[in-house]
Amino acid sequence: MVVRRVGPDDRLTTSFALSAYAFEPSPLSPSRTAEFPRYLTYHQGNRTLIVEEDGTTLAAASAIPMRQNLRGAVLPMAGVAGVATHPLARRQGHVRTLLPQLLDEMRDEGHPLTALYPFRPSFYAKFGYVGLPKPRTVSFSPADLGALLGADLPGEVGWERIGTGYPVWREFTERVLRERHGFALFPDYRDVGLRDRDERWLLTARVGDRVTGAVTYRIDDHGGTLVADDLLTTDPHARMLLLQFFARHVDQVDRISVQVPADELPELWLTDLAVHVEARVARPDGSAPMARLLSLDALAGLPAGPGRVRVELTGDRWLAGSHVLDGSTGSLELLGAPGVPPVPAATLTAAGLSALAYGVLDPVEVHLRGLGEVPPDAAVELRRLFPRRVPYLFADF
Repeated sequence: MVVRRVGPDDRLTTSFALSAYAFEPSPLSPSRTAEFPRYLTYHQGNRTLIVEEDGTTLAAASAIPMRQNLRGAVLPMAGVAGVATHPLARRQGHVRTLLPQLLDEMRDEGHPLTALYPFRPSFYAKFGYVGLPKPRTVSFSPADLGALLGADLPGEVGWERIGTGYPVWREFTERVLRERHGFALFPDYRDVGLRDRDERWLLTARVGDRVTGAVTYRIDDHGGTLVADDLLTTDPHARMLLLQFFARHVDQVDRISVQVPADELPELWLTDLAVHVEARVARPDGSAPMARLLSLDALAGLPAGPGRVRVELTGDRWLAGSHVLDGSTGSLELLGAPGVPPVPAATLTAAGLSALAYGVLDPVEVHLRGLGEVPPDAAVELRRLFPRRVPYLFADF
């Protein structure tokens, strides 16, 4: 049994075959299998490792070189995807072999962050991953948007197929990446699949030449549902412009469904808006995302409050040792522990530190979840250093 990296020519018969069995209707039709070669271009920069024995692929895992915003800093992030095992080789530890090596290689290439969508969160928690919020699905009747039809709103909307509007979409999401905590983007070679499939409309809100909001969507049928993807806006005016456009579909569709970040409050968008907001988490499909730090380099220079605490990192392959985290200058600094005056101290696992960095848990919750030992005085300092934030991963990989 060997672990090896595979290239484009090998993916069709190794990782693609396992992923198809794991994540698609099975068995595949010959026509579906014949489509595989055209997907190779969207995987060209991925790093894919497989476990192989006597020419048979037993397991596979890939990492997509992405970028993610962590508290205002855009950093390289390894998006783990395509984790699959041969049905006759499951529960034999093959993914436990692949994942550390895959993350070792991505970390060595300069990716201090990693994220994924787990088939079972408890499995990845053992590798230091911690849960992130799942975007909400918002559903409502277009009739309830009627108050917007006569509203005089600043700006205008643009409407085109994503195949032609993709450059506008990409430029806008690049801007959101720089502004939104937790936001992540695919590399160009992967993202252009959205353009090439051309299965969505692109709706944009604009003020002058500046795009202030965008959403992709499709309509499943007359009298059916307008299914929108992530509603991306930079201000309330943009959101109202996009909703006003949706209101014009009152005689075409029965429902509108749209994805929003976890900190969005759709029930406050309009008076008399009857809205259903849901974040459904299920296994094996429908899990919330998870993420973790792979390197302390991700923390250096992040905006931070005036806290100071010593953390002892324990039980992890990539994060270890004793470090003093200091935010007295407004930017997080990592200081060597020896010679530093006594400060409050905490013991953290990788998941505990990641939860604080991503802003998803309070220091007390870190302690209660068993992700570290956080005395009250250390909790105060950690809370100053890492104020709660709501990350919005965006990319679904």
